[in-house]
Amino acid sequence: MRWEELTGDAFPEAVEQCGGVCLVALSVIERHGHHLPLGTDMYQGRSAIERAAKIEPAILYPDFVYTQISEARHLPGTISLDGDVVLALLDNVCREIARNGLKKIVLVSAHGGNRFLIPYFVDRQRERAKDYVVYGISGIGAGQRPEVPWDRSLDGHAGPGETSQMLAIRPDLVHVERIPATEEWKAQGHLRALREAGAETGMAWYADYPTHYAGDAHPATAETGERLLDARAAFIARAVRAIKADSETARLQQQFYADAERPTL
Repeated sequence: MRWEELTGDAFPEAVEQCGGVCLVALSVIERHGHHLPLGTDMYQGRSAIERAAKIEPAILYPDFVYTQISEARHLPGTISLDGDVVLALLDNVCREIARNGLKKIVLVSAHGGNRFLIPYFVDRQRERAKDYVVYGISGIGAGQRPEVPWDRSLDGHAGPGETSQMLAIRPDLVHVERIPATEEWKAQGHLRALREAGAETGMAWYADYPTHYAGDAHPATAETGERLLDARAAFIARAVRAIKADSETARLQQQFYADAERPTL
């Protein structure tokens, strides 16, 4: 059930039918190589939660494309909001979702950069008392990944995995003829010495993939894309089932808020 497609009259009943669960696919608008659209993450996130909701009913929040993507500010078409704005906006959105009766909010990652954002945002939920719970879903279980016709170590941003999924979702937006014949997809390794020494900087991604293309996209197929999307949807649906059954997190959360007001040993 997509939030924006429901009528106001039908919304309360939909909340009941889905057990008060709302799925929010967190994506971005950014370059995906030479051959995929700027909205690749948005399309993939939308498709994944739509498929998941067919397995385990939930209300689907409208496309949320404002997450961390400062590493792509040098590339045309990128929409990159400041970090403090992203956090404040996401918090406001969660409060609005909860105000409408959905007390279990599930943030589903649809962008690699969320590997830091989602855990940090979920961790911050302890800072202020609230009557809802925020859950995060990132990645997919290793044992649930379908077979693919390429070496997984050679996949990456705008690579065969994402290209396959877009061939399944919106083949009209995929320009396979623009996939470079060169090895542009390989990491440039400008900061390899720092990485090997265990040091990190904000330039790590830019140092390796300045054109935001990582992984040779040539082996991509729509059939593989369907399998990847279905596997992702099954993973999300399994998590949603566990979230619907979860009452302990809300109880512990309220207990924590009360204890934090009056710290004792």
